[in-house]
Amino acid sequence: MSNSEVENEDQIVACTISRDVQVFDLLIEDMEAALGENWGDLGFTDSLAFFKQPDADSLKFVALAMDNEDEDSLGLLEDIVTSAQDHGIKVILIAEDVSPASLHTLLRAGADEFIPYPLPEGELTKAIEKVTASAPEPVAEDFDEPRPKRLRTGGNRNGIVIPIHGLAGGTGASTMAVNLAWELTLVEKGPNPPRICLLDLDLQFGSVATYLDLPRREAVYEMLSDTEAMDSESFCQALITYNETLHVLTAPPDILPLDFLTPEDVERIIETAKAEFDIVIIDMPSTLVQWTETALNAAQIYLATFEIDMRSVQNALRLKRALQAEDLPFEKLRFALNRAPKFTDINGKGRVKRIGETLGIAIELQLPDGGKQVMQGADRGLPLAEAAAKSPLRKEFQKLAESLYAFTADDLDEAVG
Repeated sequence: MSNSEVENEDQIVACTISRDVQVFDLLIEDMEAALGENWGDLGFTDSLAFFKQPDADSLKFVALAMDNEDEDSLGLLEDIVTSAQDHGIKVILIAEDVSPASLHTLLRAGADEFIPYPLPEGELTKAIEKVTASAPEPVAEDFDEPRPKRLRTGGNRNGIVIPIHGLAGGTGASTMAVNLAWELTLVEKGPNPPRICLLDLDLQFGSVATYLDLPRREAVYEMLSDTEAMDSESFCQALITYNETLHVLTAPPDILPLDFLTPEDVERIIETAKAEFDIVIIDMPSTLVQWTETALNAAQIYLATFEIDMRSVQNALRLKRALQAEDLPFEKLRFALNRAPKFTDINGKGRVKRIGETLGIAIELQLPDGGKQVMQGADRGLPLAEAAAKSPLRKEFQKLAESLYAFTADDLDEAVG
């Protein structure tokens, strides 16, 4: 929103609400840059009374700023969000060092946007533009679930398949899957960019939909329930797009047993995706299931994420033994160490080298700790390229995407064969 959009230069169109706005000095600067003098400041308790006053009729939004000291007043903040929504006022939540549970509570109460503090450059302006934009009138038939963008089908692309498998919980497999898939859509800027598909096959706790702020659709369950009747068109109809470029098969709305899919089901899904897309990223469940072998055999590269801790190392060893015992293509695995030691951590680097020697594996990918930016981006439903473009972790995903894009499926088959 620019100053020229304000109808009356004396009119207050927004307010910050905080315990002490001076704590959020960058917010003051960004509010002045966006609105000039057409904004005010309120305390927590003052805001509830102000919403009932005639002067509040001109408010388009409020910026509710909080830090970890305000979590004790979470009930009051929830009342502020609810009251603002009741009076038709949009809420931009700005938080520093706040727990995910508190953020979830306020977003569920009705906050429209979330921005971490310190504010990333330009993010407040984008949030203001989004919450003050006129929403289009909904079509009646779209109330139940959004209509996905229709895709052209019937391709024969023989796409590259890259499953990503976490060797332990919290090792960043879903983060890698989401960010690698998105970075692949950005590699080629020409008129014919690659078609990228992201499949979330963690039927129980798949989080791709959350990480990209996408709805979980019943069409996914219907397609998975009868893959024998699936064709390219029905498969693509189950997908939903992120930013019009990344095509995503989310996990189904309800938790399903992992044996809900058979190896034959997964083979059909992968083959259909390969025909329609140039690169297929699969977010795998961390549990080994009967169709893990199917995904491994279909893959050109199988990425396994782990951390520099004993549970991950033991699981990597157990996985190696299991695959070699069944004469499965263990050579397809590429190990990605998440939260790798920094360059200056000599002891940590030495430990990584010893782990590789002990397991008899090459640890080719060492990803830096993304810190709070990973969690904050996931909470906002944004990949790192949009939430924290300068993040060292984002740059590593970018490099990986560029290197993978440089190969064809035949190249990768030859490299691991």
